Amino acid sequence: MTVSLSTTQILAGAGVLVLLFTVWRASARKARAAADAARASARVVSLAGRVLFTGAAFVGVQWLVITHPGSPLLLLVVLAVPDLIAAHVLTRALTVTTLDAPTIRRRGGGQR
Repeated sequence: MTVSLSTTQILAGAGVLVLLFTVWRASARKARAAADAARASARVVSLAGRVLFTGAAFVGVQWLVITHPGSPLLLLVVLAVPDLIAAHVLTRALTVTTLDAPTIRRRGGGQR
């Protein structure tokens, strides 16, 4: 059995293969981008839920201590702890801990 293909048929077949590969790559990129977007939005929703839950817990404890007066020290602690946590989080978020400087590559590949 011999297969005889003309040059035009071989080029057309190669063109179809290149087109199929290009379409496959484009669809894979779109799928990856959609998955990344879905993950990012889920992270935002999850973070918002955790923030709301923690805020509600702080408000609930503060409301309980304020409406049932007892020790002024307990009131001070209940009002100060959320402020300290918020200050810690904001300080960490706004502090630059590293300087991302471009690495200098030397010729020869060795470290000096």
